[in-house]
Amino acid sequence: MRRYILTGAPGAGKTAILRLLERRGHPVVEEAATDVIALASAQGRSEPHRSPGFIDDILALQQLRQARADFAPAPAVFFDRSPVCTWALAAFLNYPASPALRDEIDRIGREGVYARRVFFIRNQGFVTPTDARRISFEESVRFEAVHAEVYARFGFSCLMVEPGPVEARAAAVEAGMTV
Repeated sequence: MRRYILTGAPGAGKTAILRLLERRGHPVVEEAATDVIALASAQGRSEPHRSPGFIDDILALQQLRQARADFAPAPAVFFDRSPVCTWALAAFLNYPASPALRDEIDRIGREGVYARRVFFIRNQGFVTPTDARRISFEESVRFEAVHAEVYARFGFSCLMVEPGPVEARAAAVEAGMTV
């Protein structure tokens, strides 16, 4: 099975592309950070990204979802982000990579967990705030650059998916598959 990653800055349109890929019959795996933030919010914690365990909470949910995806009866699965994105988030927040995150990045490289070609969803020129997305457009541009740097650092190549209609962007992702 090939595991493909969709990455990019918050608000770039990854989830919309993922939804369309899912409607086209591809198995998909949801982003973990948004769900970690939603749970923390439901528990009354207003700034979970300031918690010491925030990065490892995201990582643990990503690992759980990756393990579940192994049972998908399909030749390919699309992931909305990966532990490499979690490394980028830690770097963006100026947090050191935890031992668990370092171990997972090593495992990903050693075992070839994800396809080495990553679909890098470029920003659309704006960011729409949500409960989980409280980042300015300027910060998202910087975060986008951190993602590109981190993926290159760990030996991934990025296929840039430029702004445009979601149908065209999903088609670009499908065209870039190497199953």
